[in-house]
Amino acid sequence: MAELPLTNDFRSIVLNETPLIDLRAPVEFAKGAFPGAVNLPLMNDEERRLVGICYKHEGNAAAVKLGHKLVSGETKEARMAAWIAFMDAHPDAMLYCFRGGQRSQIVQEWLAQRGRVITRLKGGYKAFRNYLMTQTEASVAEFEPIILGGRTGSGKTLLIENLSYAVDLEGLANHRGSSFGRHTTPQPTQVAFENALAYVMIQKLHQGMKHLVFEDEGKNIGRLYLPETFAAHLQSGPLVILETPMSERVEITFDEYVLQEQAAFEETFGKEEGIAQWREAMLGAMGRIKKRLGGLRHQRLVEMFESAFAEQIHSGSPEAHKHWVEYLLGEYYDPMYDYQIEKRQEQVIFRGDRTAVEAFLKERIS
Repeated sequence: MAELPLTNDFRSIVLNETPLIDLRAPVEFAKGAFPGAVNLPLMNDEERRLVGICYKHEGNAAAVKLGHKLVSGETKEARMAAWIAFMDAHPDAMLYCFRGGQRSQIVQEWLAQRGRVITRLKGGYKAFRNYLMTQTEASVAEFEPIILGGRTGSGKTLLIENLSYAVDLEGLANHRGSSFGRHTTPQPTQVAFENALAYVMIQKLHQGMKHLVFEDEGKNIGRLYLPETFAAHLQSGPLVILETPMSERVEITFDEYVLQEQAAFEETFGKEEGIAQWREAMLGAMGRIKKRLGGLRHQRLVEMFESAFAEQIHSGSPEAHKHWVEYLLGEYYDPMYDYQIEKRQEQVIFRGDRTAVEAFLKERIS
């Protein structure tokens, strides 16, 4: 058989967003994968466990023999069909296993026997992952961060999403970066988050961007955290403060935490159960800030929330939720933000509304 294609040109994979077949077992894939990768394993978790035991006690040859026995007949045909279907849908697809060894080589050879040639990643998942982490570490020498700050609800995320030279860390982390920031869908694993961040950084820097805008997040976004060197580089960046009137902040927060989240919960759980689950999630978030908010203000917030919720159930209108949203912003988020920003006054290089901030950033980055 002719030599089958092998590559470690990981940069091209990132820039082209090459579709990838991850041959690792589901338990391995669940710990973290690459953007664009789909898990079509050679062995399922139980098969992998049995082969691992065999390898430990009887050696590699016996383990390979057992693997071929477990993945044969209809099982093998079903998995072959899945790989071929993915290749048909994505002619540029590549495949990998953990270290780029036996599993990916076996599948590559099986496919070649059917006349289907696919490229294998040299060094597999481990080598590609190491490349990505190295690139994130090295990226800090290639760009100047500009940090977009502003009180909660000022529209920072909305602005970030519309800037080509910005990196949406909250989007990558699937979290809004606050006690109320959880979504109905879970955050990615730490590994998957780091991989996705590396992809974005490689792509942005390849476009020649020397300045990149990030929302003022700190080191953590929900339960995820930024790589240490990368986080330190961001914290050293100058601050641009987006100033937005309270009335607009209430509308933005109401739309995000109430309207959008209720819709997401209803889509996930159904209308009646969804609104009930959303209520529990909001009360849970309020409980998490009780100590910092203080008992009396927490009680007041919950009372306002429950009153608004009852009004929505009765009238069908969610408008009453704006009252507790404004109370939350004014009594909890604003004092906390003002305290933090006071300690970083020397980093602030500009303040203004959205139009002014966009103009400032455009001038500074051009």
